[in-house]
Amino acid sequence: MRILYIYPHPDDESFGPARVMLKQLRQGHEVFLLTLTRGGATKQRFKYDYSVEEMGSVRFGEMQRVNEVLGLSGMTILDLPDSGLKEMDPREIEKVLADEVEKIKPAVLVSYAVHGISGFHDHLVTHAVVKRVFVELRESKSYLKRLALVTVSEIESKKSKHFPLSFSTTEEIDCVVEVDEEDIKKSHLALDCYVTFQETIEKSGIKGFIGREASFELYQENFDPLLRDLFERLP
Repeated sequence: MRILYIYPHPDDESFGPARVMLKQLRQGHEVFLLTLTRGGATKQRFKYDYSVEEMGSVRFGEMQRVNEVLGLSGMTILDLPDSGLKEMDPREIEKVLADEVEKIKPAVLVSYAVHGISGFHDHLVTHAVVKRVFVELRESKSYLKRLALVTVSEIESKKSKHFPLSFSTTEEIDCVVEVDEEDIKKSHLALDCYVTFQETIEKSGIKGFIGREASFELYQENFDPLLRDLFERLP
């Protein structure tokens, strides 16, 4: 099966479901990643005295190393304006996303839940445009079956000591994927590829936060008991 993860920034995948992506690859699925920006507007650029363009180039290189660590089936990095997605005509973003989806033909799309976990506006815009593309394409494309939304539970959110996290309620979570220790260890190696973000990675305590279970909402689907795989019981 094919699955496409869509995120706004470099490192979103490694702070998020990289361990799930690794498990899916081990299981023989085709796992693709689309990142909308090069992440050049991050405040970390001031630490290195980089321009937005220079920082974006550095982070682009870091993502190439992440791709090598994860062993993705395919990765595309766009150069839409970091921290500026909210100023774009959403139809422009949707067109780019739709083209990528039609090229890959995934059964499952994955992006942020409506709260974006951190609440950052690029995360919220990405959720909205991915959802719009999903509902538009599934009407005519038989390959597209499910929209999965990365989230954290209330219990998981309380583990974050430095950054407040938005969470989904127990009723909203439809799937919890359990990964193996090898997936967690390799996801740490992916985080290590982001050399310019090591200070943030250490401060966030993300390596300790990443656990054996990863939570997802499934758009317009409800399951009790919870699914344990994003490909389980596809519509």
